[in-house]
Amino acid sequence: MTRAHAGEAPLAWAAAHTPTALWNDSADPEELRRSIALGAVGATCNPVIALAAIRAHPDVWTPRLRALAAEHPTWGESALGWAAVEALSIDAAKLLEPAFAESGGRNGRLSIQTDPRLHRDVDALVEQAVAFARLAENIIVKIPATASGIAAMEEAAYRGVSINATLSFTVPQAIAVGEALERALDRRAADGLPDREFGHVVTIMGGRLDDWLKVWAARNRILTRPGTLDWAGVAALKQAYRVFRERGFRSRVLSAAFRTHLQWSELVGGDLVVSPPFDWQDRIDASRIPVAVRIDEPVDAGILDELLALSEFRRAYDVDGMAPEEFADFGAARHTLRQFLDADAQLDALVRDILVPAP
Repeated sequence: MTRAHAGEAPLAWAAAHTPTALWNDSADPEELRRSIALGAVGATCNPVIALAAIRAHPDVWTPRLRALAAEHPTWGESALGWAAVEALSIDAAKLLEPAFAESGGRNGRLSIQTDPRLHRDVDALVEQAVAFARLAENIIVKIPATASGIAAMEEAAYRGVSINATLSFTVPQAIAVGEALERALDRRAADGLPDREFGHVVTIMGGRLDDWLKVWAARNRILTRPGTLDWAGVAALKQAYRVFRERGFRSRVLSAAFRTHLQWSELVGGDLVVSPPFDWQDRIDASRIPVAVRIDEPVDAGILDELLALSEFRRAYDVDGMAPEEFADFGAARHTLRQFLDADAQLDALVRDILVPAP
C-alpha cells in the first residue's frame, strides 16, 4: 500500500501522488487562497457558506451591497443578496482559473448553488443553472438531488451546464444523478452538440448522513457501539464510488460535509473529489493524519454488519434503497433543506439591515 513518508504534509502528498482531488468547502477568497496552497483545485458555495463569508467580511460586503442597491434601485433584499452570492462566486472562480486550464476543465471549478426556494420547480432550476453557468467559464452549478432536481440536472447538463449534485446523502441518490448525467451526455452526442470536459461531480454529504442516523437511532432508542455511526457516510461513499466505476459513469463522486477525517483519509486514492472546509484541511495537516491509498479498503465487516442492521442505513446504502420520489423526504434532506432556506432568510435580513439600519 502506497503511503506518505513521515513528515510529509498529508493533503499535499495525496494531491501530488493520487488522483484524489482536493476542493475547498468555501468560496471565501482568503480561505480559498490558503487551501490552494495545500493543493486544492476547486471550491464550493451554498447559502450557508455564502452567508458566513459575507458576514465574515463586513468591510468588503457592506459597501458592495450598498453599491449594488444604488445600481439597482428597484431590487429587494433577496435579489441583492443573490447578486452578492454571484459576485462572491465570480471572485472565487478567478482564483481557480489556473487549475481549470491545467486540468482541461475537470478541476478548477467553483460550485454555486441554485436558490433552495426553487427546489420544487424544474424549469426554474434549469433556467437559473443556465444563467449561473454564464457567470464564468469554470462555474459548476449545484442542484438538489431530489426527483425534481434530478430532472433539472439532466436538462441543464444537456444544455451544457456543468453539474454538482447537492442535498445528496445516499447511494441511490448518487446513482440516480449519475444515470441522469449519462443520459444528458448521450443526448448531447446524439444531437451533435459539442463534446467537452464538463467536470460533473455527484456529492454525498457523508457527515450529514452520520448526523441523521444518530438522530434516527436516538429517536428509535437504538444503541450502537461508540463510533459505529461515524462510518456510515464513509461506507456510502465507498459504495457509490464502486458502483460509479462498475457502471462507467463519466461523473465523479464528491465527499462533503465533514465530521471526521475519515471522510478524507478513507477515500484517498480514488478518482474522486474530497471537499473539506478549510479548518478541517488545516487540522488534518497539523495533526499529520496518517495517509495511504485506502479507497478500496472495505469498511470493517463488524461495523458494516452493525450499520446494515439499521433499516435507515440500508435505505441510504443499498443501490435500490430508495426511489427518487423518496429522496426529498429523507431525514437528512429535510433537515439540510431547512438549513439552506433559513440561510436564505438570514441573508435577506443581513441585506435589510444594511439598506435600512435600525434607528
